[in-house]
Amino acid sequence: MLSHSPVHILTAALSLSLTSLWFYFLFLAFFPLSKTKMEAKVFPLTCAPLVPSPCLLKANVNERISFFKTKALHGVVLRRCTDKEETLLEGMPPEYYDDEWQAQRREKTKELHRRRQEEDEEERRKIEEYRDIGMRLKGYPEEDVRNARKLVSSFIRAEEEVEERIEETAERGELTELVLMVIWNRLDLARRDEEKDAIRSLDLLYRRVETEILKREATPAMRLLNDLLNMHDGFDDEGWLKECKKHMVDTFPREDPFTILAPAGFDIDKHQGPLPPPPEVDDVLLRVDFVREVDALLKEVRLEQNEAQTAEGLDPESVARRLKQQEKQKTIRQVEALLDLAINLKW
Repeated sequence: MLSHSPVHILTAALSLSLTSLWFYFLFLAFFPLSKTKMEAKVFPLTCAPLVPSPCLLKANVNERISFFKTKALHGVVLRRCTDKEETLLEGMPPEYYDDEWQAQRREKTKELHRRRQEEDEEERRKIEEYRDIGMRLKGYPEEDVRNARKLVSSFIRAEEEVEERIEETAERGELTELVLMVIWNRLDLARRDEEKDAIRSLDLLYRRVETEILKREATPAMRLLNDLLNMHDGFDDEGWLKECKKHMVDTFPREDPFTILAPAGFDIDKHQGPLPPPPEVDDVLLRVDFVREVDALLKEVRLEQNEAQTAEGLDPESVARRLKQQEKQKTIRQVEALLDLAINLKW
């Protein structure tokens, strides 16, 4: 037998009454009555207040507790995420949040990228130039190139004795165009690497070797002219001209008819005296040949000087160009003096 307590009975009765009342209102909503029919007697309903069931109370309390716990948990997670972001951005400078500063940084980054591209292009250009320099000697035999490089290295190591070494090499016939090419390649590399001391030394070495080669390949008249110019000490012009006249007298053969017909020591009246055989010299230089070649050289140099423009300005290149032109003018005047001396030479 089930025992029904008064509380359970009262609760069931109230539930039944509320259900009936709910159906009644629902019926009125769909089937409204007339005004006369809607008048009805109101019977007072006396009942105890509604007491919810303990199960319902427990369920509501559990739902509220669960809702508050979930809401509190979301707040904790949000707070933790916010704290993490603040920790990550804590070490950033204040400018990091400035749009103008960010734009400047982007422009600076673009500038750095542009400079790096220019450096890469410059590096590639230098590599191509070095490759071209290395290809200049490809047309020569490897053994000759190796010997020429050894010879140039010996010139560089000779230091103060380089003049004697160059002259000895020229006498052996080892100074060739290939040696000049090797020196020029080294000079070109030094210029691209901006090595000022190496540029100066290699430039002087190139000029000296070139002068020696030209001297060996030049005509007797040009060799004599070079020797006469080298006799000048840079100060005493009169003493230099006297030495040049003496050297010309010893170099040029006498041009008077008596000397041509009879050698020195032969008495032309008595037809007595030694008659040595004529000297077998292939490079005998006559004064007329010297005068002719020097005059042609002066005409060519004067034409080049007239076409050359005078450098103006105070920059290093302009000053160096003016000094070189002044040196050329000085050399031209010396050659003109030697030409006059040869024309008016008397024994």
